[in-house]
Amino acid sequence: SYVYKKNHDVTKTWRGKTERLLRVDNHDFTMRPAFGGPAIPVGVDVQVESLDSISEVDMDFTMTLYLRHYWKDERLSFPSTTNKSMTFDGRLVRKIWVPDVFFVHSKRSFIHDTTTDNIMLRVFPDGHVLYSMRVTVTSMCNMDFSRFPLDSQTCSLELESYAYTDEDLMLYWKNGNESLKTDEKISLSRFLIQKFHTTSRLAFYSSTEFFNRLYINFPFPRHIFFFLLQTYFPATLMVILSWVSFWIDRRAVPARVSLGITTVLTMSTIITGVNASMPRVSYIKAVDIYLWVSFVFVFLSVLEYAAVNYLTTVQERKERKLRDRFSCTCGIPHSKTMMLDGNYSEFDANSLAGYTRNQMVSEEEKQEKMVVHLAMSNESNSPRKRGLKGHMGLRIIQNTHAIDKYSRIIFPGTYIFFNLIYWSVFS
Repeated sequence: SYVYKKNHDVTKTWRGKTERLLRVDNHDFTMRPAFGGPAIPVGVDVQVESLDSISEVDMDFTMTLYLRHYWKDERLSFPSTTNKSMTFDGRLVRKIWVPDVFFVHSKRSFIHDTTTDNIMLRVFPDGHVLYSMRVTVTSMCNMDFSRFPLDSQTCSLELESYAYTDEDLMLYWKNGNESLKTDEKISLSRFLIQKFHTTSRLAFYSSTEFFNRLYINFPFPRHIFFFLLQTYFPATLMVILSWVSFWIDRRAVPARVSLGITTVLTMSTIITGVNASMPRVSYIKAVDIYLWVSFVFVFLSVLEYAAVNYLTTVQERKERKLRDRFSCTCGIPHSKTMMLDGNYSEFDANSLAGYTRNQMVSEEEKQEKMVVHLAMSNESNSPRKRGLKGHMGLRIIQNTHAIDKYSRIIFPGTYIFFNLIYWSVFS
């Protein structure tokens, strides 16, 4: 007989002691436990170590996790007086039966092997087995970007047996929602980390019938602050900057044109930058609505100045023709001829009639000379007997300053109204 010391080492006993204790060579481990009987229950739990990335372009996510399986295989039971388990590495896994669980919709996955295979197998005397591995998996995630960047994505990691149907292997979450644990230090730069939850259901295949499938659901609400700084705030500033041209003199053509072209090009750059980091989806995203409406406002501000410049040119051409035609007829100097629209002071009227402030003119004489010039200014237009309503309608067109004045109110008011609707719908 053998005499053991207090802390004996079983590896120093005769060769093959461990294998004979587990009786690995006495059974056919190519078959599942209790083959021919009811389905073997296999419990699963997961501990998420890290969320490495979430890609909107590739529509996938990458994570590293500890995947653990629990089942009972009486062929691995062994006698023990202390009821202690035995722990092994990945070398014993190749000799016994283990569940063939795989990740559904996985693009890439691997078991870590530095400095050795990250696999642990723990066998208990009654045949219960704990099988744990450290895995990094990249899985597909179907994303809907119709509300981007005010969206919340939900990705799922799905586990299923590849070969065994629900009649041979029954996968279940070992402790319900408590079967999923995460590291408290997990964080993402563009997404919030909320509580993950687990579900399960049967998956049907036409050729192989039903399989048990386990789901880990990851809700990912998106951080909006990043896009406020990088997209919404610059776009809003460009729209406000385009309104500055409404306060610039309409004769300052280089200033207003360069300002309009600069804001248009900047908006185009913002739109291109946002779309470059997104997949080419066939539907409109929330950010597209905001950026394109902002682009339209900037573009309309350029068209507004084009209208102002054109109407100013037309008006100056008409006034030049009137001055050339009537400057000598009435005996009034060319420099003092102007159009009256009812907004001139008494001093302007005296100047128009050919008088200075120091000259005393009777009220009847001023009115007669003012009527003469009013008739001159309207001679090239429609007949003099036009109604007051028609005359006021032409004032807005003839006085091109009014277009800028109304634009200062209409453009900001409309844009603020659009923002109220946008944020109330998508928030």
